Formats: sequence, structure tokens, C-alpha cells
Amino acid sequence: MKLSILIDSVLIVASIALLHGMGGAQIATNNSSEPIAINSNNLSTHSTNVSYLKPFDAAFLAYQGNLKAQGIPSGSTLISQYQTGNLTALDVVKAAVNAKKLPAEALNDRGYLNAVESQLTSFGNTDISSY
Repeated sequence: MKLSILIDSVLIVASIALLHGMGGAQIATNNSSEPIAINSNNLSTHSTNVSYLKPFDAAFLAYQGNLKAQGIPSGSTLISQYQTGNLTALDVVKAAVNAKKLPAEALNDRGYLNAVESQLTSFGNTDISSY
């Protein structure tokens, strides 16, 4: 009898632990039903508990041309515009917000903006055609 109580207790604790992890999984969509974030591996959480695309993913959206409709160039033109100061990380984040890829809170998240800036800088220092 004690063994069955122990097994039941372990199963209840395991279920609660697994249920908590599943509650954090989210798939967000924009108006065109395109995913904003596919899974928790593509998200980063900041102090405001708002989930964003990872800074790399936000910068890479621009590089791939997914923010052209918002006025952000793609590929080597993006890198060139960033390196000459004609484009900033804030510009990229604003475009991602306007494209409904990021929540507006990202515009005020200095840590996130700095991380996107770092990603844009790294694009100029590496060959990202292999991504």
C-alpha cells in the first residue's frame, strides 16, 4: 500500500512539473498568420517578462529581406547602411514592430536594442551567407 502511495505521489509531482513547462510554450502570430516565434528556442525573455525573437533572429529577418516593406534593405545593402550609420538597430526593431514580428515594448528595451546592434555589427564581420 505504501509503495502505491509513493508511486502516485511521484506521478503527481512529475505531472505538475511538466504542466508548468508546457504553460510557457507559445506560438504567436501576426495578422497574416505568419509565426512570430516558432518555439521557446527562438525566444528570449527580458526583465519585463515580454517574449521577443532572439536579437539574432530579429536582425536576420532584416538581412533576409523580410522587412523590406518597412523600408529596411536586405543583404549586403543592410550591412553597408548599418556600417555607414544610415541605419540603426532601432530602425530594424521599429521595422520589426511595424511588421508585427516584435511587440512594441522592444523599442524601449535597451538591452534588446544593444543585442540587435551587436548582431548587426557581427554581420559585417562574418560571412553570413552560410546561415
